[in-house]
Amino acid sequence: MTRAYSQIGGPIALTDHTGAAVTEADFAGAPAMVFFGFTYCPDVCPMTLVTLEQAYSRLPDGVAPPKTVLISVDPERDTPEALASYISTGAFPDDITGLTGSTEAIRAAADAFVADYQRIETPESLATYTMDHTSLLYLMNDNWELATFFTHGDDPDSMASCLAEHLG
Repeated sequence: MTRAYSQIGGPIALTDHTGAAVTEADFAGAPAMVFFGFTYCPDVCPMTLVTLEQAYSRLPDGVAPPKTVLISVDPERDTPEALASYISTGAFPDDITGLTGSTEAIRAAADAFVADYQRIETPESLATYTMDHTSLLYLMNDNWELATFFTHGDDPDSMASCLAEHLG
């Protein structure tokens, strides 16, 4: 399955979960699965990352999974330290990088991926707000060009099959 659009993907300038500055050049030479989300997400983000790990575990022998990149849309709460803790969850992919940055840098990255997000106030909840966001998984090739994308509704078997076609 190929759903490649040249206008999706582009430069990013963010901070990773170790505090290091990162650009798209840091991911050149290998495929990457990019996902926009946030650590306080109650359901879609963690389930998407669990599904992604399940898809990776179903890849045929000899097909390595792509690097996984989680770009936070919640820079207020998602510090590098918060991302480091979140991505260490055992059910998520092993080779995952969490990225955050200034509000402007995250908006620029989201715009490059034609992804949208917005803050939704929820004063009745302990979190006080949530983030409504695009929940696509973008498979970038080794030149940081979109190869295809997945939705949070895709199942691990179909994702693994498609990934095997692109990565094998």
